[in-house]
Amino acid sequence: MRVIVVGATGVIGRRAVALMLREGHRVTAVGRSPERLRNLASQGASTIALDLFDRDAVKRALVDHDAIANLATLIPTGLDVFFSASWKETDRIRGRGSALIVDEALAAGIKVFIQESFAPIYVDAGDHWVTEDAPTQPARYNQSTLKAEASAERFARGGGRGVVLRFAYFYGPGDRFSKDIFRYVTRGWLPILGPPDAYFSTLHHDDAASAVVSALNVPSGSYNVVDNEPMTHRQLGAALAAMLGVSTPKFPPWWMTALTGGVGETMSRSLRISNAKLRKLSNWSPRYATSQEAWEAVYHSSSS
Repeated sequence: MRVIVVGATGVIGRRAVALMLREGHRVTAVGRSPERLRNLASQGASTIALDLFDRDAVKRALVDHDAIANLATLIPTGLDVFFSASWKETDRIRGRGSALIVDEALAAGIKVFIQESFAPIYVDAGDHWVTEDAPTQPARYNQSTLKAEASAERFARGGGRGVVLRFAYFYGPGDRFSKDIFRYVTRGWLPILGPPDAYFSTLHHDDAASAVVSALNVPSGSYNVVDNEPMTHRQLGAALAAMLGVSTPKFPPWWMTALTGGVGETMSRSLRISNAKLRKLSNWSPRYATSQEAWEAVYHSSSS
């Protein structure tokens, strides 16, 4: 296929581009980082600079492509993540940006549209497995995920294959989230809000990227992309402590969830999310059999 990857210089995008090239796809990479675009060009990708809100520029970029993977986001970092204003650009990308791309993709005869989304928008499910037909209730800060999903659904109604990938919380070698968890557990705390027995669904960067490639060949619909065996906060804390050779960490007090607004409330939900649908309808499966094995690999990679 001739695939255009929007958000190609991000953590998942650059990995997905590399995998697509290895599988023989012709890839056009769109991203914000000139240095990372040069790196992708050295691997064989075509690269372009593109304003996602410039309709004419998007129309020109889509010519002669078969598929689009829209992985564009601008997730705030640090303490900014707790302020609604910090999410405005991501809202704009997922809402107006995704809609504009779908408009032009349908007009250009594109066959496949893949849209990134966020798995922890489901309603708290306790210890029950969560599948794609479970009810969703995004917090105010991430309601734009449903706008992005609606664009993919509109693409499918227009005759193409519209695929939504609901990614769990990312982790991987060298990323800030993983580093923070290792650092805080070493100090005696697990920096994840919510009850100790709540399930916390995660996803390794490499598995997210391979899911994007597999999604080029799946039917229209939404797909959870998560590790095989989500752990509870208690299980994750115990596993990390054993890896690090420290005591089992304590958990943040309940009142911190209220102080951190929608982000804290979302993180505190118990979501034992299932990846069965994607595994059944594609050739995708996580590289590691369980979350614990994946976290161990990340730790050993980070410490080597």
